[in-house]
Formats: sequence, C-alpha cells, structure tokens
Amino acid sequence: MRRRALIAGAFSLVFAASVAQAQDKPNFAGTWTLCPEPTADGRVGGGGLGQTATITQDAKTLTLTRTTQAGEIKAVYNLDGSESKNMVNMRGGQVEQVSKATWEGNKLTISTNFTVGENAITTTQSFALDASGELIHTTSRMARGGAAPATVTSKYTKG
Repeated sequence: MRRRALIAGAFSLVFAASVAQAQDKPNFAGTWTLCPEPTADGRVGGGGLGQTATITQDAKTLTLTRTTQAGEIKAVYNLDGSESKNMVNMRGGQVEQVSKATWEGNKLTISTNFTVGENAITTTQSFALDASGELIHTTSRMARGGAAPATVTSKYTKG
C-alpha cells in the first residue's frame, strides 16, 4: 500500500512538472505594430515582420500573417518541432519554404530553408516577450554577395 502511494506521488510530480513546463511557453497571439527606433544616423529602420503583423497561436501551431509590397503573406508553423511547409510568392513564382520551430526556454526560434534559382537560403527568426509584454523579433538572413548573414532585431507593441 505504501509503495503504491509512493509510485502515485512520483507520477503526480512528473505530471505536474510537465504541465508547468507547457504553461511556461508564451502566447504571441495578437496584432503587433512596429516600434520604430532611430538608427545612429537618425533614420528609422524597418522591422523583420514589417509595420504590422498578426499572430494566432494554439497548442499546435503559430500562424503569422503580414502585409508586404507583394501582398499578404501567411505562414503556419508547427510548434511540436516537426517540419512545416509554406508556399510563398517570390520573384514571379511560388517557392516552397520548409521550416522547423523549436522552443529555447521562453523564446521560439523558427529556422526556414528554401531555394531561389540555385541558391539555397536559410533564414532564422526568433520571437520573445520582454518584461513589459512587447514582442522582440530577431531575423537573420543571408546578405547579398555571400557576406555574413544580416541580423535585424525589432520591437513590436500589441494593438
């Protein structure tokens, strides 16, 4: 009897720890507006998600919708670490992008691979909420001419 109680207690602790870990993941859902921050020369840079982006999120997926000069872009990412495939209009044709999302503590990182012409390209973007609830979005993408990847970090407010 005592042994059963100990085993049941151990299972309860494991279950509680897994529930607590699942609850630690932030929810990025909402419409986000870029907080323009001037560069050293006074210009205001663009954000990796554009001026506004809408994110919906449930236990299984994160859907990112943003408007660009080429129109609306919508991508759905699986949050369980499995591959996500999205088609994007690029340079007059459709390009398949294959992404994988991973959680690193409270930060979501999405690595995306695609090919344009004969160039294989990898982009990485991360999503995190700061202490005030603002979205911190970082994008790293291949620079022109084969230079080191360019990284842009932008801050967005909800609403």
